[in-house]
Amino acid sequence: MDQLPIWLGLKGRPVKVAGTGTAASAKARLAVQAGAAVTLFSPVLDEDSAELVSSGAARFEARSFCPDDATDAALVFSATGSESEDRIVAEAAKAAGVPVNVVDRPTLSTFLMPAIVDRGPVVVGISTGGASPALAVRVRAKIEAVLPHRLEALARFAGSFRDAVRARVPAPAERIRFWNRVLGGAVARAVLAGRDGEARAGMLRLLNASSADALTKGVVYLVGSGPGDPELVTLRALRLIQEADVLVYDRLVDDAVLDYARRDAERIYVGKQASRHSIPQERIHEILVERAERGLRVVRLKGGDPFVFGRGGEEADALAASGVTVEVVPGVSAALGCAAAAGVPLTHRDHAGAVTFVTGHSRSGGEEPDWGALARLRHTLVVYMGIANAASIAANLMAEGLSGSTPVTVIENGTLPQERVLSGRLDGLAELIEFQEIKAPALLMIGDVASRSAAAEVKSIMWSEVG
Repeated sequence: MDQLPIWLGLKGRPVKVAGTGTAASAKARLAVQAGAAVTLFSPVLDEDSAELVSSGAARFEARSFCPDDATDAALVFSATGSESEDRIVAEAAKAAGVPVNVVDRPTLSTFLMPAIVDRGPVVVGISTGGASPALAVRVRAKIEAVLPHRLEALARFAGSFRDAVRARVPAPAERIRFWNRVLGGAVARAVLAGRDGEARAGMLRLLNASSADALTKGVVYLVGSGPGDPELVTLRALRLIQEADVLVYDRLVDDAVLDYARRDAERIYVGKQASRHSIPQERIHEILVERAERGLRVVRLKGGDPFVFGRGGEEADALAASGVTVEVVPGVSAALGCAAAAGVPLTHRDHAGAVTFVTGHSRSGGEEPDWGALARLRHTLVVYMGIANAASIAANLMAEGLSGSTPVTVIENGTLPQERVLSGRLDGLAELIEFQEIKAPALLMIGDVASRSAAAEVKSIMWSEVG
């Protein structure tokens, strides 16, 4: 860090701005927003600055900045457009011991202005140390996209309860856990959605809880991390990952998604593979409950969506039975993400009026799918975890009348850089998978829409060309 970021109180304090034009008026407006008493110095007044003066937000002196003008200033800005004039202003400010910023001349400045994200009490400043102001602006845009639009309302809401929370939860560590629960839970979501009455009622319920333990008990979020590509993580999932005390994650969660987490967050891998469960499901339930009962914010990360073949329902039931608060954050499912990456429309007016998601393997002794219903025409079938049983899946569908010429698309590592999209026919599905050595994770798409794979035209190996 080359410079120390600080927040300077300017309310009622004098700020002097030398120059006119867009840059000068921009600095003057920022100082006005911070509550400063702003004076502009320039022989002429531009239209933007004239608006500030006519509204009473700033004073104007129709002359050039003089060295004595810096003596009583809290800050000085210079945007004269002339290097020699800017140098006079900078030297005067430095001689008076006053911080000075000269627009586009970092060597003359004693402080630099950051790109600013302003959400009322919440202010974010981004600086590149003068190396690339344009880059700082781009970073600001990314932060703006992530932060909720009603963040200011949330900050003011939290401030209104600060004294009450301090009185109800006096221990600092427990108070931090309480605020983490509030700001990451239903109360904060209600504020951000503009449901202030609901938020206040929820906050009062938390404060009136029967015990301190209830106030500071942790929460588990069942979060869908999407099909693989870290840029397909939802904004809510991203915020929760960044705030989590504990991450409990599956094999299909990409490392780049885990990189969003805090460095000090505990990471627990509970990945499973077909026929080789490294951690029993019941043990996963115990881990989630134990961490939550310690007052921690737990994010249970699952590939795709937690409620689409992710056993999220089982985990939600186990948590609820233990009295642990659980919230579900949906993710882009593997079917939706992989279909988009491969250019396969799951429904199409000319080809498919319905889509069904099924698993390619069921619990031992479980009932077989209704193959007759799945084999009907104008229907897209998406099979999760179906690579090992592809031959029997194809045989069952064809036995129920689905043509062997029905198009199929196999997507391996969908949405990731190593993605493969392979197309063929239903009657050659098993051979296609074997010949191309397809491995999990992979998705099967069966139906007429599979012939429309845009990605397959470029990346796939047509079975007709190799079989």
